Amino acid sequence: MNKMLDSSRIITYLCSMNKLPISKKVQIINLLVEGSSLRAASRIADVSINTVTKLLVDVGRACEIFHDEKVKNLKSTKIQADEIWSFVGSKEKNTSAENKEKGYGDIWTWTAIDADSKLIVSWAVGDRTAVTGSQFMNDVAARLANRVQLTTDGHRAYLEAVYGAFENDIDFAQLQKIYGTPEGTSQTERKYSPAECTGIKKYTVSGNPDKEHISTSYVERCNLTMRMGMRRFTRLTNAFSKKVDNHCYAIALHFVHYNFVRIHKTLRVPPAMEAGLIKRIMTIEDIVRLAD
Repeated sequence: MNKMLDSSRIITYLCSMNKLPISKKVQIINLLVEGSSLRAASRIADVSINTVTKLLVDVGRACEIFHDEKVKNLKSTKIQADEIWSFVGSKEKNTSAENKEKGYGDIWTWTAIDADSKLIVSWAVGDRTAVTGSQFMNDVAARLANRVQLTTDGHRAYLEAVYGAFENDIDFAQLQKIYGTPEGTSQTERKYSPAECTGIKKYTVSGNPDKEHISTSYVERCNLTMRMGMRRFTRLTNAFSKKVDNHCYAIALHFVHYNFVRIHKTLRVPPAMEAGLIKRIMTIEDIVRLAD
């Protein structure tokens, strides 16, 4: 009996020794939301890569739940939506059928932003088909408390997705950008540099959208913030996601930090405070404690 008690004390002691202090967790999460890779965070924080990954998973899961519970009944009036490309494991052209079943290949993140409060209303991770688009738009509709004006790009999947989620109770427009290639630009430059936008076309799909507010500028700027704030979205590196689940957890962490912690330069408060969802600015420690 005494040996069993001694063993129990030893196990308890070892568990307490292996448990990260809150200050170390805050340091790791702070590094991740500022664009550091998992290995860079492990080197700076002087912990193993497995510790950083486990913390990302735990906090990412908690962030998904927190967003679902907190971001609802929004009184938004103008919503912008877009998709951003990335890949897991390998790019689509280099992915075998076996790895495709594991979730490898191209992956798209659909995002919707409130044009006034800059709040990320919803996001979805999947392919670029109408199936994922419908799931995404259904979630957007469920979080809104009133009729809104929605602007998307010219992707055809939005037509079915938006009608299925809102039917005709929405002012829906699409903005199509026209791109051209400047003369004298080489093939390499075209590959790694954005094409020149030579014009735009605005289409009214349903309702009566205000033409002055048919824009996707805010959601496109949000996509840039994603590439700068999440290392796995950086192009031409080996920092891409290796697992779909971890990719989703990183996105959940990024958006909760963006909505509730990060002070928007123009608003001077986090988007969630501008939208009336919180009364005080949250901290990285608050995010870490969500996992508790």
